[in-house]
Amino acid sequence: MYRKFGKRLFDFVFSAIGLIVFSPLLLSLAILVRIKLGTPVVFTQERPGLNGKIFKLHKFRSMADSRDKEGKLLPDDQRLTRFGMALRAASLDELPEFWNVLKADMSIVGPRPLLVEYLNLYSDEQMRRHNVRPGLTGYAQVNGRNAISWLEKFRLDCWYIDNLSFLLDMKIVFNTVARVFSRSGINSSTSDTMEAFMGNNDE
Repeated sequence: MYRKFGKRLFDFVFSAIGLIVFSPLLLSLAILVRIKLGTPVVFTQERPGLNGKIFKLHKFRSMADSRDKEGKLLPDDQRLTRFGMALRAASLDELPEFWNVLKADMSIVGPRPLLVEYLNLYSDEQMRRHNVRPGLTGYAQVNGRNAISWLEKFRLDCWYIDNLSFLLDMKIVFNTVARVFSRSGINSSTSDTMEAFMGNNDE
């Protein structure tokens, strides 16, 4: 019952309340992002959602538009400013995703939506992460976030799908709050951002 009906009701109510409660913070952050990083304030990118359907993910911008002499964007870790790192550390860049949850693109809890180009790299088992809506937070996020390997993330995502329940979702929400305050697992062991997934043969 929760998987089919209750989870969507929970998402709608939670996201609507979140947008109202955090509206002053959203406005303040939008102004700061505009001053510190310029426009666009909100970063939009296509991501695969439920059943692999593509949707537009919304996040606060956290990187500068720094380019090399040829006009090409520099690598992510070189464009991530101290202000952007602070946004990510506190997960404040994720707040616009409440709108994605309200629209039913996403859920409060579920596997994080990754890049579209990863779709052809997943194994059949890993593709199961698209059997539910992607989430603002997820089981992998409270069990290592960017500090664990891709294979471990996907294993945790599939475990969540097999064990999805209201109590598990609530546990993940509360653990997410604790992790945000402790700022644990933000970076991978070798980079300020998570390394790209290159396929199972490279893991």
